[in-house]
Amino acid sequence: MRKKITLDPPKILVLGFATIILLGAILLTTPIATLDGKGLSFLAALFTATSATCVTGLVVVDTGTTFTMFGQLVILSLIQVGGLGFMTFSTLFAFLLGKKISLKERILLQESLNNLSMEGIVRLAKRILIFTAIIELSGAVLLAIRFSFDMPIKRAIYYGIFHSISAFNNAGFDLMGEFSSLTRYVEDPIVSLTICALITLGGIGFIVMNELFEFRKVKRLSLHTKIVLMTSLILVVGGAILTFLLELSNEKTLKPLSFSGKVLASIFQSVTNRTAGFNTLNISDLTHSTLLLTIFLMFIGASPGSTGGGIKTTTFTTLLGAVWSQIRGKEDVIFYRQRVVYETIYKALTVTISALFLVMIITMLLTVTEQGKDFLMILFEATSAFGTVGLSMGLTPELSPIGRCLIIFTMFAGRVGPLTIAFAVTIRRNPDAFRYPKGKIMIG
Repeated sequence: MRKKITLDPPKILVLGFATIILLGAILLTTPIATLDGKGLSFLAALFTATSATCVTGLVVVDTGTTFTMFGQLVILSLIQVGGLGFMTFSTLFAFLLGKKISLKERILLQESLNNLSMEGIVRLAKRILIFTAIIELSGAVLLAIRFSFDMPIKRAIYYGIFHSISAFNNAGFDLMGEFSSLTRYVEDPIVSLTICALITLGGIGFIVMNELFEFRKVKRLSLHTKIVLMTSLILVVGGAILTFLLELSNEKTLKPLSFSGKVLASIFQSVTNRTAGFNTLNISDLTHSTLLLTIFLMFIGASPGSTGGGIKTTTFTTLLGAVWSQIRGKEDVIFYRQRVVYETIYKALTVTISALFLVMIITMLLTVTEQGKDFLMILFEATSAFGTVGLSMGLTPELSPIGRCLIIFTMFAGRVGPLTIAFAVTIRRNPDAFRYPKGKIMIG
């Protein structure tokens, strides 16, 4: 009698993402996917499919000038599925077919959305689909109207839809051509602020979005939502102010712009650093101090249950809270008069240390495979891949085959890794039957 093979949620999610990436890569190798009629090489297609599914935005070929509409729609589909999670789309198809959501599917949904509880998870999935449709449609309309002044109306509508979906899912893919991203719209308030709004809504997380939607009825917010909103606001405002000050005298970035353009570009840069991948300033022209700030913001990333990556805002704030409590000699970590349990602090530490090790190891390997390249450029690339950001100093198209494989792995780990780590440390475990005696270690 054969033994039945069962897969736990993390394995299913990993295999699910891998299957979607492989299918996308195969489609991008077909002749109808590229304008030259040859299709991409498998490695280039795999890189592009991974970047799209993991909503990163790093590209080895220019999206706007390489792919046909078919190829672009394949990329757009991968972005949408990767951003919302394939389990959310499975739920959508179940709704359409009138199928009941099983317990196993609910557990997978909980894991995919990084939700603390399975209660109301199907209702949350429904709202995610509704929120996504409304937000992406609104963004597409605003962008299409603005783009219609620069291009034919049909192309403007298509560009509006593409960039709205790409921005909301924090993917950073664009159709502007020549790896230029949105640099031509650096002083355009409609494009810049619309993209910023889409990135922010996609980055705060669907759990927070749902709580804000219900706030008018319940009149309260959870500790999670308060921390996400507080941290996101501080990082965006702080990042914008620092970018403004650090780039103010830079002839290649802010200095030639008007005052309003300087402010707009600084805000956009601060927002996009949080896993979006669009840019209105040329990244390679930024000062070293701004690049280090960008690396820091990319590593933190978006919030749990969102379309973005990174270690997440809540992880960063929890660790800061633990450090501050130690400095003050306090035993507990307190936010908004609520105590953070030790398990949460351990999880935050586990995610952060794992991420640091991954980025450092990939950076070290890239210094070997990409010899002759600037170290800061390599560190920037590795952090961007892990945080599923998509910003680059220009290294991505020049990566060696081994370098491309390393970045593919990093993007995949950045998108899937935190989910599996979170599940591994939150599963219910039996307490140890005994405890070892305490040992003392000198720290600091």
